[in-house]
Amino acid sequence: MRIQVSHETIYRYGQPARGVIQTLRLTPRNHEGQYVVDWRIDVSENCQVDQHEDAFGNVTHVFDCDGPVSELRILAEGEVETQDLNGVVRGMIERFPPSLYLRETALTHADPAICDFAREAQVAAQAAGEGSPLAVLHRLLERIHDTVEYDEKSPTTSATTAAEAFALRRGVCQDFTHIFIAAARSLAIPARYIGGHFFRADGAVLQEAAHAWAEAFVPDLGWVAFDAANCICATDAHVRVAVGLDYLGAAPTRGARYGGGEEALDVTVRVSCPFGASQSQSQSQS
Repeated sequence: MRIQVSHETIYRYGQPARGVIQTLRLTPRNHEGQYVVDWRIDVSENCQVDQHEDAFGNVTHVFDCDGPVSELRILAEGEVETQDLNGVVRGMIERFPPSLYLRETALTHADPAICDFAREAQVAAQAAGEGSPLAVLHRLLERIHDTVEYDEKSPTTSATTAAEAFALRRGVCQDFTHIFIAAARSLAIPARYIGGHFFRADGAVLQEAAHAWAEAFVPDLGWVAFDAANCICATDAHVRVAVGLDYLGAAPTRGARYGGGEEALDVTVRVSCPFGASQSQSQSQS
């Protein structure tokens, strides 16, 4: 599938900031099943934007600009060719062994409720004669989707933990992903956070944010992508951009500013397929 993405972030400051520093993780990489046809980063301020790689192999762009800055616009856009590999992800840059992704973070802490929930999924899979790690992960995917309500008006934020979102039984794709990761790690299955984009089969091009899903490591198969918000493994509708232990490690933008007073953030994402979709999804949430 040929997918076009436009991801615009606008920061507006109540008072002109004296300076701004930003790290961007907005650029996808090539791997098996994903080829970046064209991509560009544009920053509204006149500054030097340097490209690097972080510890996880993500493409990062870093810049700092002197003020006064009243409004900062960051645009990432391009075109990516994708193939459906049934959720299996190969050919990425892997700097760490899978065991690193058993490491708990504040956002992915598995409290007793999540641990019990994960064990119940494991027991249910085993009772059905499907006790392999892959079968357990599929059962976990289904149970999370059935238990947690997708809510675009959810009170959760980027700082909401997996335990908090699970207690609410509602959230957005980031919350679904953190819950899945916390539950998988509690079963000693390595799991990691993926930030990217999702082409919606319902034709909704304009989206309020980027998408998120998880990858879990399955012996003899490798990394497999699970989109709990949509209850599917990743397909050619997914554009993989960044990986981390949790949202903070894969956040599209992170930075700091000097002064500026109150800050307002506006994100606009457009994901389209100008040549028509080649697959269908049972769900279509962003």
